[in-house]
Amino acid sequence: MQPSLMRRTVGALLLAFVLVLAVLLVHDFIETREAYAQDLAIRTRAELLAPELAGLADAAEAGRLMTALARINGSWRTRTGQASGVIIHQLRDATSTVRAAFPADATAAFAVGDAAVTQQAVNGRLHWVVVKAAGPWRLVIAEPAEPLAPLLWRLADDILDKLLLALPLVLLPVGIALWTGLAPLRRLTQALTARDPQDLQPLGLLPPHRELRPLAEAFERLLTQLRRKLERERRFVQEAAHELRTPLAAVTTQAHVLAHAEAPAARANAEAAMVQMLQRASHLSQQLLDLAVLDDEAGPPRNQAVDLVPLLEQALASVGEQAVARGLELSLDAPESQPAILSLPAWQSVLHNLLDNALRYVPAGGRIEVALTQGAAGLELRVADDGPGLPPEWRERAFDRFWRAPGQPVSGSGLGLAIVQQAARRLGGRIRVEDGLSGCGIAFVLCLPKSA
Repeated sequence: MQPSLMRRTVGALLLAFVLVLAVLLVHDFIETREAYAQDLAIRTRAELLAPELAGLADAAEAGRLMTALARINGSWRTRTGQASGVIIHQLRDATSTVRAAFPADATAAFAVGDAAVTQQAVNGRLHWVVVKAAGPWRLVIAEPAEPLAPLLWRLADDILDKLLLALPLVLLPVGIALWTGLAPLRRLTQALTARDPQDLQPLGLLPPHRELRPLAEAFERLLTQLRRKLERERRFVQEAAHELRTPLAAVTTQAHVLAHAEAPAARANAEAAMVQMLQRASHLSQQLLDLAVLDDEAGPPRNQAVDLVPLLEQALASVGEQAVARGLELSLDAPESQPAILSLPAWQSVLHNLLDNALRYVPAGGRIEVALTQGAAGLELRVADDGPGLPPEWRERAFDRFWRAPGQPVSGSGLGLAIVQQAARRLGGRIRVEDGLSGCGIAFVLCLPKSA
């Protein structure tokens, strides 16, 4: 009983046939009622019988002729299945007195006005009544109106015969079209089922149908993205292993020196070098973890309402001692308060890594300026310095993982700006690179949409 396109299509067609039946039934019912009111068969019968009666002056003779013709008509209606009650015939004189009737007891007092056709109730049942002048006589013919339920059933029975004949002629081509149309989808399913889980090569199956083509193209795009992601992860693991190998090798070397050195100065140098390499390995490990967390986060970020200005002040205060020790000038240009709704961990990742990057590369006595502004396009966080900067041709590569500008005397992992870029995407913004302070150095600008 699982949902099925074939079952759904057949059900829709059956529903359409029911709706068609209902519309045709209403249409035929209205037409039948109009036909009774405008062009009754009894009118024609009255027009044919009246001239015959007009030439008869004797009431008995005229009554016998009327009765004979009424019996013949009733017998014919019964044989053809049209009987819905006895048709009343009355012969009246100039004073509207009933001189003859069929059936004999049908002496109901019909209104015999000038209207050609009227609908009147006799013994609780509606009759269609026609009155026709016939010489000295007035001929009254009353046909019982067919009850609503039998009339609808008769009309529906006539329509159903045609619809049931047409139903298989419609279902068959639709079923064939649906079955053959879904054949490419079945082939796509079989290809995916038979494929090795590690096989991310293109499927090479592009259905000719316009409705199925987007599905196949989406699968191809997904496989392409997975191949690229797998390649990035493979390269990331290789580069991370290479980066960790250097400090770990240095730690091993210095540990050997520390174990065998006899002079206190040599032991102190080895210990300091080992601590430095351990700090570098720890910093690199933390950055790898931060980047892995940002890469693995799926779904919308967990945003919260925060005031960005106190966060900026706390971040600058946390690096203040390090800046003072190197003679760096730190400044903040921000409003008194700047509320925003964003992912706090992603914001702190951007801020921490941009400040850490500036502190690493700005030489002693340099300047670092942090500015937060709210513009028409949204929020902008700008961290600018007057350090060595980057040539324009290298700025595009600044966010590549494990990439460091050639010739830089400062060691690093090459992951800080990659984390900034990933965190900016998590915030729904983008990061751009500009010239720094006084025409030198570099500036990183985080642009967040207005809703942030």
